[in-house]
Amino acid sequence: MISFSALNGLAAGGALKDLTSPAFRDLQRALAFLTYSPGKIDGAYGANTASAWTQFRQDLGETANEEVSGTALASLAQRSSAFDTILAAPALDKAAVQRAIVEACKVAGLILKTQQAYVLATAEHETNATFEPVREAYWVKNAEAWRKTHLAYWPYYGRGYVQLTWEENYDNYGRILGIDLVSNPDLALDHYGATFVLVQGFKTGAFTHRKLAEFVNARRTDFVGARYCINGQDRADHIAGLANAWLSRL
Repeated sequence: MISFSALNGLAAGGALKDLTSPAFRDLQRALAFLTYSPGKIDGAYGANTASAWTQFRQDLGETANEEVSGTALASLAQRSSAFDTILAAPALDKAAVQRAIVEACKVAGLILKTQQAYVLATAEHETNATFEPVREAYWVKNAEAWRKTHLAYWPYYGRGYVQLTWEENYDNYGRILGIDLVSNPDLALDHYGATFVLVQGFKTGAFTHRKLAEFVNARRTDFVGARYCINGQDRADHIAGLANAWLSRL
């Protein structure tokens, strides 16, 4: 379960820049957990976090400024707790994982069934339809030795429902989730973190700087182009077909 303990009992009404470093770090983590973009989780006041906070307040219908609003803090806690509950539910089988992905999409703001269908299709493709977190090149004989020899980012090779790679990305997601993914990258294979990475990456464009909403939104459904969010056009038509199949089931 994720914890933002430094925010507990935080007094409302002050200025964002006046928060203590532990409280500011937890605020950054909570905003990032809800798929806003506060920048690097470092406990230091900065423009990215200020922008994410004002956007969060605006989305709540509040004045978009840097005041530490009590209503916004309460909403941050409530929504974080709800998301945490979804991610922490036991992944007992494929159906449970699929439900968790859909519910996580809804919390993250990927509310269209077309968007949820594409996220499910990606997880299906990346895990070879197992809906279990996998390691990159899991099909290769003596896979770990192969990864060490062939992958420039070893040991931070792809893990999860979608391939999280490179030390910087492991560090960034570890800071959000409050776990040490740099020292223990295999923690990225846990259902909780793997689901978060999948959904947050699509929402924010963390993988390739392309967001799912650029391709799949209320006006446009480009399942082929949406592959640019993950890996160019690799197997784009195949995954588009999976997405259409999921859309018919949602």
